[in-house]
This record gives sequence, C-alpha cells and structure tokens, in this order.
Amino acid sequence: MDGVSMRRTKTERQRMLKETIEQTPFITDEELSRKFSVSIQTIRLDRLELSIPELRQRIKSVATDQWNETVKALPLEEVIGEVIDLELDQRAISILDISSDLVFSRNKIARGHHLFAQANSLAVAVINDELALTVKTELKFIRQVKQGERVIAKATVEGKDDSGKSIVHVNSFVENELVFTGVFHMYQTSGRKGEQDDEISN
Repeated sequence: MDGVSMRRTKTERQRMLKETIEQTPFITDEELSRKFSVSIQTIRLDRLELSIPELRQRIKSVATDQWNETVKALPLEEVIGEVIDLELDQRAISILDISSDLVFSRNKIARGHHLFAQANSLAVAVINDELALTVKTELKFIRQVKQGERVIAKATVEGKDDSGKSIVHVNSFVENELVFTGVFHMYQTSGRKGEQDDEISN
C-alpha cells in the first residue's frame, strides 16, 4: 500500500512539475527543488523520466522559437545578461544569474548597478536603430537581489515622449516577484532624422 501511495505521489509530483515548467520555462532545478520539497537530484531524475531538458537547453529552445531579430544598437555581447527573446521596437527579455562576482562580499546582495545595467542594455537592444542612447531614466529598486537568484528583465517599448524619444519600460523579476522597474527615454538617430526631414520640408 505504501509503495502504491509513493508511486501515486511521484506521479502527481511529475505532473505538477511538467505543468510548472510549461508555465515558467526559466525556472531552475534549485527553485523546483524548493517548490516541491524534494532534492535537486530527484528533480533531475523526474526531468529525465519526463524527457524535459535542462534549463540551458530550454532557454536555447525558447530563443530559437521566438527570437529571429538582430540587435542593432550595440554588439550582442555588450548586453548585460543573456537575451532570450527580442522583437525590435516591441519587446525583449534577458536573464541574468547573480553570481559571486556581482554581489557585495559581506552580505551577498547584488550590486544595484548590475540590475540597472541589465535593464538599460536591454532598453538599448530593443531599439531598432544603429544608435540608441539613454537620455533620461526613472528607476525604482523594489527589493534586494541575492547571490544565486536569477533576474528576468522584460522590456516593452511604449511609444514616444513629447520630444520624440522612445519610451522603454523595463520590469525585472526574481521568479514572479518584481524587484526592479525602470522607464528609459531613448534617443535614436532614425527618429531624429525624421524630425530633420520634417523641418526641411516645412
């Protein structure tokens, strides 16, 4: 009876595990381990039995399926974090793992400028122009981020401000918790060229 119960528990856990990964494909084995109160090794065995690839492969799969754009405003390697989704002038997503070199040594809290750099470089990357510069920001750090956490930044282009600069809103999350939010006003040459053409025609 106990064996049947254990198997049923395992089956139920694996069903929930599959649903969780489908809903949040960037969740780590460590986070799944905490969520289901089992060891990381158990999670890995469950994934193997369910033929669910490890996180890195899932990220690459999502990127291959969703991202067919090319960053124009800066070299891809200069984007802080790993870009996994991009639609120029629309939206972008990047992932930054908070490693030991990104935190204060005494308290293991991430240095704020790394969160800003991830968000700012993503705001630049999403602009469909060879030159995009940040001219104004409105930032709010919601909570401290610690070593070992994964920050998912999501950028959305929300149109133009009164001076014709693109407005990019970036929200950064750890799991589903908002940890940073920022509004970036972006100068770009294509928008400026349009303004100059209008002035000439007038």
